[in-house]
Amino acid sequence: MITSIFSKSKPINIIIVVVFVVLLFVITNYTQLFNDFNSALVATSRLGVTLFLVFLLDFIVSKNNLTQRNSYAVMTFGLLFGMFPQSMKYSDLLFSNLFVFFALRRLISLHSKLSIKKKLFDAAFWIALATLFYFWSILFFALVIVALIYYSQNDIKNVLIPLTGLATVMVLLIIYNIIIHDVFIRPTDFERYASVDFTSYNSNESILKLTVLCALFIWILIYFFKTVSDKNKKLKPSYFIIAWASIIAVLVAIIAPIKNGSEFLFLFAPFSIIMANYIEVISERWFKEVFVGLIIITPIVSLLL
Repeated sequence: MITSIFSKSKPINIIIVVVFVVLLFVITNYTQLFNDFNSALVATSRLGVTLFLVFLLDFIVSKNNLTQRNSYAVMTFGLLFGMFPQSMKYSDLLFSNLFVFFALRRLISLHSKLSIKKKLFDAAFWIALATLFYFWSILFFALVIVALIYYSQNDIKNVLIPLTGLATVMVLLIIYNIIIHDVFIRPTDFERYASVDFTSYNSNESILKLTVLCALFIWILIYFFKTVSDKNKKLKPSYFIIAWASIIAVLVAIIAPIKNGSEFLFLFAPFSIIMANYIEVISERWFKEVFVGLIIITPIVSLLL
């Protein structure tokens, strides 16, 4: 039923996801939305970023033909917010994820072989900017290295381009600090807190969500790597970049200092694209519904535990 609705790429599908995300956001951030003007303004900005992520994912997928003409990626993206609603409560994570989105978009579009240097610069620039909001976003710089391996094996000069993007952000940060704070670098510019303490997951709710997420992720990722050789030759590097982005996102979640579900936000986009690729090749409709149903039922069941 649900997969049938999203089996075609239609504007109504985006509207359904947007309405779902808005309702979910209001429920999750109800206190802040209706507390005072300043807190409401901050919450509204988070809602704006969250919705923009939905539209941006749809744009990236459709523009680069990462799936067939369906809305499975956007559907999965919205459902993941339902599984981990805490991901909508932290401005730093949302903005950092937004900039990682921008970087991922530039790296995926490298398959066109147009403006490679500019895209490599942009990707490094956006990841460096994301790092200012959430330090461990810097791990996504590995995607730039992956892109260099695929697209610039014969052009050593391109190796310097991403470093220029990083340096540009550093210069802008130093200028900002000098003008505003009269210092070059502040300790708070790069808060490198990490934790491998998983005691916060020691609850029935967390165990259920993580079990379902890990099971689905491992299942579809293995299938994804097995079938990526059958993909369009031109798009193969883009699919590998998405797969590596998902693995890096898991690593970010593992070392995240705060573990309440929000740390999986960086996984949402690559997981959604991989999931969409898996769903669209399943011939048995009931099997499709099982996969989607697990993501829908899990947060509901977890509330009853």
